Amino acid sequence: MGPMYKGQSNKLNPCDDIRHRRIWSKSKWCGSLPRVLVIGPQKTGSTALYSFLAMHPALVPNLPSPTTYEELQFFNNNNYLKGLDWYLNFFPANLSNSSQMAFEKSATYFDAELAPRRAHALLPTAKIIAILISPSKRAYSWYQHIRSHGDPVARNYSFHTIITANDSAPKPLKDLRNRCLNPGKYSHHLERWVSEFGAHQLHVVDGAALRAQPAAALHALQKFLKLSPHIDYNNLLKYDAKKGFFCQVTSGEKTKCLGKSKGRIYPPMEERSAKFLKRYYTPHNAALSKLLVRLGRPVPPWLKDELSNG
Repeated sequence: MGPMYKGQSNKLNPCDDIRHRRIWSKSKWCGSLPRVLVIGPQKTGSTALYSFLAMHPALVPNLPSPTTYEELQFFNNNNYLKGLDWYLNFFPANLSNSSQMAFEKSATYFDAELAPRRAHALLPTAKIIAILISPSKRAYSWYQHIRSHGDPVARNYSFHTIITANDSAPKPLKDLRNRCLNPGKYSHHLERWVSEFGAHQLHVVDGAALRAQPAAALHALQKFLKLSPHIDYNNLLKYDAKKGFFCQVTSGEKTKCLGKSKGRIYPPMEERSAKFLKRYYTPHNAALSKLLVRLGRPVPPWLKDELSNG
């Protein structure tokens, strides 16, 4: 890096450099970058949240990626090395009016070590949305999800064997253990996002409430994002008894639901696994409860339940 000049920051934002405007086509500019990031984590309901937000006239979702579908996974993996020009390909340069704002959802951002700093360097004023459910349920759902997608480790080992694997276990087993357990250490990951963006830019959605009463959760989210117009999601969503969750109302009584893999019923978790995870997550859940109180946010019922002695 060349010498620093007066007024320069150590965190140079490429969007502040006029040279980019000179070399880009007219279809690209930093003003089209997302002002809202849904950061996950995985298996908490982030895809449903993404689809609900995309229904709002003031919000414009990113264009899909051919390899990762609705997720761009820019700030957390090798896509970042493709640079800002690549990222801008996924956001329409001409939003239909100035009151609209782009958003993207990548559930892998939540627990990615470099994602908060990278995201803040490019999008310092963005609003950040995290969605949390019971970390035990999230871990089990992740295991079942990748098992159903043919992951050989998940197919060859039970959930209990994976989550209780020690550090002398084979690497593929340890890697899957970490993917099951680490994202659920919610307070640790949220602290890093808060340290970069500040509490006023973070909104935490209770994933259980989003599933049970999505309209109420989305009304609170609209308020946080200061969206106009404020729309009534009660008229846009309907409970689909066959699926077991709320879906978008299309015409008449018909609904448009997420794909077949969403809402899949899994066999119940073994009691020994549930007990192990309750013990494992107790210190992390206690830290999350303290963090939410410190930030002035409500403690969700599932978190109170997990911290109870029952």
